[in-house]
Amino acid sequence: MKSNKRMFILTEAALGVMVIIAAVGMLWGKSGEERGKVSVIIQGSDDSRWAAFKYGLRMAAQDEEIELFIVSMGEGLTAEEEKKAIESEMANGADAVIVQPAPDNDTQNMLKKLEKKIPVILAEESAAGNAKGADLPVVKPDNYAVGQALAEELLKDYNRKVKGKTLGFVAEYGASESVRERREGVVSVLKDMGVKTVWEVSDPSKDEEDMVLERKSKVDFVVALDDYSLVLAGKAVAANNLHGALVYGIGNSMEAVYCLDTDYAQCLVVPDDFDMGYQSLISAAESFGYLFRKPESRTVGFTVMRKQNLFSKENQEILFTMSQ
Repeated sequence: MKSNKRMFILTEAALGVMVIIAAVGMLWGKSGEERGKVSVIIQGSDDSRWAAFKYGLRMAAQDEEIELFIVSMGEGLTAEEEKKAIESEMANGADAVIVQPAPDNDTQNMLKKLEKKIPVILAEESAAGNAKGADLPVVKPDNYAVGQALAEELLKDYNRKVKGKTLGFVAEYGASESVRERREGVVSVLKDMGVKTVWEVSDPSKDEEDMVLERKSKVDFVVALDDYSLVLAGKAVAANNLHGALVYGIGNSMEAVYCLDTDYAQCLVVPDDFDMGYQSLISAAESFGYLFRKPESRTVGFTVMRKQNLFSKENQEILFTMSQ
C-alpha cells in the first residue's frame, strides 16, 4: 500500500513539473503552429554586397520555418536611426532582430537597453568597438584573420621581398570594428617587412568617389578593406586613375569578383556571408524558440580568390550565393 502511495505521489509530482514546463514554454516560446518572426536591419540593405548574406537568411528561415523580414534601410545609419528601426519592428511583432551595428559610439548602450525587450543578434561586427565589451551575441568572420590572409597573399606575389614598397588603405567606414580589425591584421603581417603606409582614405564622399583615389599620391599597393572600397579602387584602375598601384582587397559582391576577373584587383578575400546570414537566423531562432537556451556568438570562415582559381568548384558555390 505504501509503495502504491509513493508511486502515486511521484507520478503526480512528475505531472506537475510537466505542466509547469508547458506553461512556461507557452509564455517564453512559440507554439508548434505559430511561426516566429525575425527582422533584419543592415546598412544599404539593397546593395549587392548583401546578396549572399540575404540568401543565407532565406535558406535558414525556410529550414526553421521562420517568418523573415529584411528592413529597407539606407547607408550611413546612426545609432538613433537603428533604435527607431528596431522599435518599429518590435511594434510590428518581431520576436528577434538581426542588426549590423552602426559605427557610432552610442550603439552599444542603445542595443543593450533594447536587448532587455527583444533578443538582438549582431551581424558582421560587435557593437562595443572591442572584443571585451562585445557581450551581445554576434555572428561574424574573424576580421583580424581576414586582414592577415590578404597581407600574406601580397607577400606571396613578391616572395616576401617588399622592402621599400608603399601602400594606401581605403575603407568605406573607418570607424567600424570590422574595418579596424582587418587593418590591424594587414599591419601585423607587414610591420617588419619594410612596407610604408603613405595614406589612408576613410568615409569617402559619394559625390567625389570618382576622384578621391586619383588625388592621392602614387603608391605601389592599394589595400581595400571592404567591398565598397574594393569596387571603388577597381574603377580607379579601369580609368587609369590609380597611378599604377596594384589592388588587394576584401569583398563579397559580383562587382568585386568582376574586378578580380579583369585584373583590376590582384587578390580578393571573401568572407562567408552566406554562412553569416544562415547562422544569424539560427541564432535568432534560438533566442525565442528554445527554453533555457541562449544564442551564442559564432565565427564564419573566408575564402581567398585569385583569377586563376576563380571558377573552381568551391568558388562556383560562393559565386552562386552572391548572385541570388
